Amino acid sequence: MSIRDVYIVDAVRTPIGKFGGALAGVRPDDLAAHVVRALVDRTPDLDPARIDDVVFGDANGAGEDNRDVARMAVLLAGLPVSVPGVTVNRLCGSGMEAVVQAARAIALGDASVAVAGGVESMTRAPWVVQKPERSFPAGHQQMWSTTLGWRMTNPRMPEEWTVSLGEGAELVADKHGITREAQDAFALGSHRKAAAAWSAGLYDGEVVPYPGVELVRDECIREGSTPEALARLKPAFRPDGTVTAGNASPLNDGAAALLLTDEEGLRATGREPLARIRTSAVTGIEPHLFGLGPVDAVQRALAKAGRGFGDLTTFELNEAFAAQALGCLAEWPELDPALVNPRGGAIAIGHPLGASGARLAGSVAHQLAAAGSGTGLAALCIGVGQGIALVLER
Repeated sequence: MSIRDVYIVDAVRTPIGKFGGALAGVRPDDLAAHVVRALVDRTPDLDPARIDDVVFGDANGAGEDNRDVARMAVLLAGLPVSVPGVTVNRLCGSGMEAVVQAARAIALGDASVAVAGGVESMTRAPWVVQKPERSFPAGHQQMWSTTLGWRMTNPRMPEEWTVSLGEGAELVADKHGITREAQDAFALGSHRKAAAAWSAGLYDGEVVPYPGVELVRDECIREGSTPEALARLKPAFRPDGTVTAGNASPLNDGAAALLLTDEEGLRATGREPLARIRTSAVTGIEPHLFGLGPVDAVQRALAKAGRGFGDLTTFELNEAFAAQALGCLAEWPELDPALVNPRGGAIAIGHPLGASGARLAGSVAHQLAAAGSGTGLAALCIGVGQGIALVLER
């Protein structure tokens, strides 16, 4: 059996909304349906019935995104009922995991055309209450927020592993001696690059605003941010810490999707592909050091592709925290940091958990298409200690 080439024909995403912001009134299944429908509408030569599967990442799944949000997106988008859908969860890496799984199916010949993406509404993530072990308990019951982080933690888990995500970022800062000033400078750069990219129209070809919502660009970008403003923010996780709301990614809502094909499917679209998927890798690390998860994943993905940092045209590294991103960069001394997140990162753009991996993959594909050729890399750290990376070429 021969392995087929897998092409990214198109990639779209919504503008990323802030927590409680412009997209707060939009259900996550509707966000997912919107980007799926946009892909179909942008490729009119493709019969939607030819889509063999829709794979979506979703990190929560506890609310309106329950019962397989990928299948819900298919139905809500008006695709033929014959098109199936499956939802995957690798937490922050879910959207990229969806791309990897869809690409693997195409490479092995199990599919010819697939849609892969991710969605998250952190605003609409519900509170949950555990079902009592016996009927009619007399005492109060614990209510949990499903927006982010550990909940209903298994008591067998070592306490060292179950620290908050922010404390995990502080641990990475401790490990690499990353100062508050360095984190704030990194965050400021993210906002400035994102604002410049929007002003230059670099996102016009991939962002599809949600109908009826007055949001045409990412909602969390702070063009007027200054070092002084960031310095005034208090540490969020330790009284004497370095991680603040200003040098961490915000809570967000959004969706992203990519159209993937083999050679035969590509001919059916009548389009030139943005890029080709080369390799991927996923790795594990101690849960409290999750922020360094991409380090090994990136090196493995590049090695499988026969590439090194010197071969890269662009690199999209998810900015869960400035400390986390800087910690990864410190472990890649041969990487030119100017290649990383040239159009801004998650600190400015936002990090809707299940969607971010698809957003990064799509952004790399569009950047390679704009460059005309090259090798691109996308990677994310993942809560509970994992990393995922994807290598694209054009």
